[in-house]
Amino acid sequence: MEEVMDGAMQAVDGALDNAKSAMDTAIDRIKKEVNLQKLKSDSMCQLKTAHNWQEEKEKVEDPDAPSYFWRAHTVTVLLVMICLLVYTALFETPVEDSTYNGKKGFVAALFFWVTLGMTIMPDGPFLRPHPALWRFTFALGIFYELLLIYILFQTPGDARKLLKYIDADLGEPIPEKNYAGNCKLYDGDNEDPWHNIKDKVDIFIVAHLAGYWCKTLIFRDWWLSTVISIMFEFMEYSFEHQLPNFSECWWDHWILDVIICNGGGTILGIYTLRYLSMKTYHWRGLYEIPTYRGKIKRFFGQFSPHGWIEFTWNPLSSFERWIAIVCLIIGFLITELNTFYLKFVLWIPPNHLLNPVRLLFILLWGAVCLRETFQLLDDPECDKLGRQSWVMLAIIVTELLICIKFGWATMTKPLPHHIALWWVLGAALLLIYTVVRFYLLKPNHIPKPEKENIRMGSPVNTPEAEYKDFPGENSPSLPLAEPSPSQPGLFQDQNREDKKDL
Repeated sequence: MEEVMDGAMQAVDGALDNAKSAMDTAIDRIKKEVNLQKLKSDSMCQLKTAHNWQEEKEKVEDPDAPSYFWRAHTVTVLLVMICLLVYTALFETPVEDSTYNGKKGFVAALFFWVTLGMTIMPDGPFLRPHPALWRFTFALGIFYELLLIYILFQTPGDARKLLKYIDADLGEPIPEKNYAGNCKLYDGDNEDPWHNIKDKVDIFIVAHLAGYWCKTLIFRDWWLSTVISIMFEFMEYSFEHQLPNFSECWWDHWILDVIICNGGGTILGIYTLRYLSMKTYHWRGLYEIPTYRGKIKRFFGQFSPHGWIEFTWNPLSSFERWIAIVCLIIGFLITELNTFYLKFVLWIPPNHLLNPVRLLFILLWGAVCLRETFQLLDDPECDKLGRQSWVMLAIIVTELLICIKFGWATMTKPLPHHIALWWVLGAALLLIYTVVRFYLLKPNHIPKPEKENIRMGSPVNTPEAEYKDFPGENSPSLPLAEPSPSQPGLFQDQNREDKKDL
């Protein structure tokens, strides 16, 4: 009987051991499957992005950061500002001129606001030549938007009178130049047969070339620059019945503008981008360089990017990104149109200093805006619009509203019938392509974008990827990209020093 009981107990113990072993095996398989699915999910997430943003989260430190010129000096700036206000209030001799006092007070308030912004506003994504420069542009962007809002609430006549505070010559009607008078390339009936070409060649040729060089640099993509260049020529065709300045000869549109000026600027931008992407960014503190020649080279290097990130826009990778890129192109086209319509409604001559100053700041704001937009589209952890992008969108919309309000009679002129038909056809084709590409022919897998080469700070060696096996199993068999000498693996550890690229 005892033997039977012992056998039964052994059988029960064996069954319990087998059940425990089976439970442990099942738990191990569940953990293994969870880890496999996590690896698949992470790999698919990485395939969606053109840049591994997680590796750029560490704080950027410039080699010269501990130096005097890289500290904020908030207390010093506050004391200097208070001393200036005390001197103005108590020691300066008052002037009985309301116009002079108004201008001086306005400039002082602007100076106080910009200085405050340079001192206490947070840094943006760009670092060079100094973070204070980009804080300055951001503060000035906020001031410009506030000024636009104030102008929006004025009448056209009062708004033009306000510009006389800047320059007494402003606020006067200006004639619009028509570039489509005689479109003969060679006019044999004239003393100078090439007079048509010479008449079209002016300072704006250089402005076009430099402008598209800069556009290519901030887009970091020749395709977007070319699309905007061609689309703007169609915009000029469409609105030449509103502004005579848009009326040009066919060869002025497509040869001088698109091919020579815009195309030349885009090609220069491509070569500049290629140089910046191939450059090794190895920074040393100015005081660590022993030779004067090295110090001078380092000083001028301060005006180059701190690092470089390729903008891989991938507009066809998803419906959301496609819509974002289309909206980006529309926004830049509206910005270009605002330049011409603001001159028209506010009576600002084309060669006045206000025009290039505005374009310069639009360029600086646009560079930061595009950097923030690219991260918003590409970084899975970035879920909000950047500060500069917010202000830039507000500026574009406010400028457009000023143009519509002050130039209502001009901007409400209907499009010619044939032009309207072409725009309807273009919009229909765009809509059809979007539906077919992202709904009817929606891919079942996520396309893999090209990975850009990123050079940040000092060059570092990248260790080879290590694939760790799960307990009790060999390396997982996943449909992931294999590491190659030309392209790092998905799980490759890369040590970079900086997260900011400019």
